[in-house]
Amino acid sequence: MFKFKFRDIDMLHGSVADKFLLFALPLAFTGVFEQLFNTTDTMVLGQFVGKNAMAAVGNNAPAISLMVVLFLGLSLGANVVIAQHIGARDHAGAKKAVHTALLLAIVVGVLLTIIGELFSNRILLLLAVPEEVMGMARDYLQIYFLGLPALAVYNFESAIFRSSGDSRTPLYSLMAASGLNIVLNLLSVLVFDFGVAGVAAATVISNFVNAGILWWSLRRRTTFIHLDYELLRWNVVELKAILRVGIPAGVQGMVFCLSNLLVQSAINSLGTDVMAASAAAFAIEIDVYCFLSAIGQATTTFIGQNYGARNIERCFRITKIALMTEVIVMLVLGGITMCFSVPLLHFFTEDATVVQLGIVRLEYVTLLQCINGVTEILSGTLRGYGYSTPPAVIALCTICGTRVFWVYTVFASFPSFDMLMLSYPASWLMTGILLIGAYRFYRNSLMGRFVTV
Repeated sequence: MFKFKFRDIDMLHGSVADKFLLFALPLAFTGVFEQLFNTTDTMVLGQFVGKNAMAAVGNNAPAISLMVVLFLGLSLGANVVIAQHIGARDHAGAKKAVHTALLLAIVVGVLLTIIGELFSNRILLLLAVPEEVMGMARDYLQIYFLGLPALAVYNFESAIFRSSGDSRTPLYSLMAASGLNIVLNLLSVLVFDFGVAGVAAATVISNFVNAGILWWSLRRRTTFIHLDYELLRWNVVELKAILRVGIPAGVQGMVFCLSNLLVQSAINSLGTDVMAASAAAFAIEIDVYCFLSAIGQATTTFIGQNYGARNIERCFRITKIALMTEVIVMLVLGGITMCFSVPLLHFFTEDATVVQLGIVRLEYVTLLQCINGVTEILSGTLRGYGYSTPPAVIALCTICGTRVFWVYTVFASFPSFDMLMLSYPASWLMTGILLIGAYRFYRNSLMGRFVTV
C-alpha cells in the first residue's frame, strides 16, 4: 500500500483546516516567488533604467499573464486527474497521467513559443503600446517567449507534486530560481548595461533552471509520481481527462487576461504616468492575488482527492473552510497593502504622480480582492469534482462581458483611472453571484447521486 512521504499531506483522513493551511501557504509563497520574476524585472528597470522601461515591461504583463494562466489552467487538469487517481488508490492510472501531463507541457510550451514569436508585434499593436516604449516592449516580449517551454513544464511539474500532497518542493525550487533571477537582473543592468533585453534573458534562464530542478526532483522520487523515461508516452484516456478539466480552466483564466488586455489598452490611452503606475501597482496586487489563487488550487486538490475517495461530505466541508479562509486572508492582506501602499510603490519609482496613481489601483483592485475570492473558491471546487466547463462559461459571460461593456460605455463617458479600475470589482460581483447558483445546483446533484448510491 502507498505511504505518504514526509512532504506529502494526507488529505483523506483527519482534520481539514490545519492541513488545508499547511498545504495552501507554500502554494501562496510559490505564487509570490513566481511573480518575483516579473516584479524584479519591473523593479530593476524602474530604479536603474527609467519609467519608460518600466512601462514597456508593464505593457507586456497582460500578454504574459495570458500564457501563464493557460499553463496553470491546463496543469490544473493534470492536478485534478492525478489527485482523483490518488483518492481512488489507482496508482497505475496516476503514473500514466503524470507522464502524459509532462509530454503535454512540452508540446504546448513549444507551440506557444512559435506562435508568440510570430505574433509578438501584433500583440503589442493590439495593446496600443505608445511609440516611445514600443522597441523595448518588443525586445522584452520576444525574448520572454523563448522561455515558455520551461514555464509550461514547471507548471505541470508543480501540479504533479501538488496532486500527491507536496506543495513545498515547487516552492523550494522557485526560491532558488528567483534568487538566480535577481542576481542575473542586476548583473545585466548594472554591470553589462543590457537594459530590457538583458532582464528578459535573465528571466528565461531562470525559468529553465526552475523547470530543471523539478525535473531532477521527479526523477529522484520513489513513489508513483516518479519520472521514468520508459513510461514517457501518451495515454489517450488520461490525455482526454486532463484536457476535459484543463481546457475550460485555462480558458477561464485566459478570459480574465483577455479582459485585462482591453483594460490595459484603455490604461495606455491615459498616458505614460498611468501606465507606469498601473505596472507598479499590478506587481504588488498580483502578489496578494497569489494567496487567493493558492486557496483556490488547494481547494481543487483537496476536493479532487476526496471526490476520488467518494467522501462527499468531506468535500462540502472543504469548500466551507476554503471560503472562510479566503475572506479572512484577503481582508487582512488588503488592509496591510493599503497601510503600506506608499513605501511599497516607492520600491518601483520615486515619481510622486506615479505613486498616487498606483494607490488608486490598489484601492479598487487589491483592497476589494475578497470579492474575487468567491469566484476562485467555487471555481476550484467545481473543478475538483471534474466540472470545469460551467465556471469557464460563467467567467466568459460575466468577466469579459462586464469589462467590455464598462470600457465602451462607463469609461468612455467618464475617462478617468478611478472609473476604469472600478470595472474589476463590478465584474467579480457579477461572476460570484452566478457561481453561487451554479455551485448550489451541482452540490444538490451530487447529494442526490451519493444518497441514491
